[in-house]
Amino acid sequence: MSGAAEPSKGLPETHAFAGILFDLDGTLIDSTDAIVKHWHKSAFLLGNEMGVDPEVILATAHGRRSIDTLRLYDPSKANWEYVSHVEGLIPKEFGADAVEVPGARALLASLEEANVPWAIVTSGTRPLMTGWLGVMQLAHPKVNVVAEDVEEGKPDPACYALGKERLGLTKDEPVLVVEDAPAGVRAGKAAGCAVIGLATTHSIWQIREAGADWIVKDIRSVRYTGGNGRLVKVEISNAL
Repeated sequence: MSGAAEPSKGLPETHAFAGILFDLDGTLIDSTDAIVKHWHKSAFLLGNEMGVDPEVILATAHGRRSIDTLRLYDPSKANWEYVSHVEGLIPKEFGADAVEVPGARALLASLEEANVPWAIVTSGTRPLMTGWLGVMQLAHPKVNVVAEDVEEGKPDPACYALGKERLGLTKDEPVLVVEDAPAGVRAGKAAGCAVIGLATTHSIWQIREAGADWIVKDIRSVRYTGGNGRLVKVEISNAL
């Protein structure tokens, strides 16, 4: 287990990492209502065209790249030009429906102020990521990995491996991943990272089954506490 130890339930514990990789939706922001509205709109159109129940499409969409969802239901739309355009509209059309995951803004601000190596690794496209960060006025990472950057989406570990590489970290350095979706947890673990699972969009059981090293309610339980040479210290509290 990279950088992780057997958790003490509820008690604060501190671990050192060379960098931190964050998922975006469900981890730093909660755009559930916006995404549901977007997919209801899209799924209704796809469902009408293909005779598929929109709820079935919605059930397979969370945590998965839009291009992968479209490949299942309408391969003709499964191209980056279409997906980037459509996803870029979501923050503009449904921005009022998104909220910050509690603690995200404060944690990112503290990482930026201390120049800690961190990145966003998301299943969303670049227009979606930049759109949400702009609407929510959250810190923009110097490094990111978006849907277009990898051949396979989560749970494939390529996205998190690429995130480590873009931060200039070696595969042997301890890296922390912060995720909310089981597919993302599995991707982080497969990439050799320690993983904090947030119980924001899935059940504790689902996150635990995926292999998270710690499970917490939200980002308020994750705090940057300083540096130690090349490593940064992160305090994890209120583990579930």
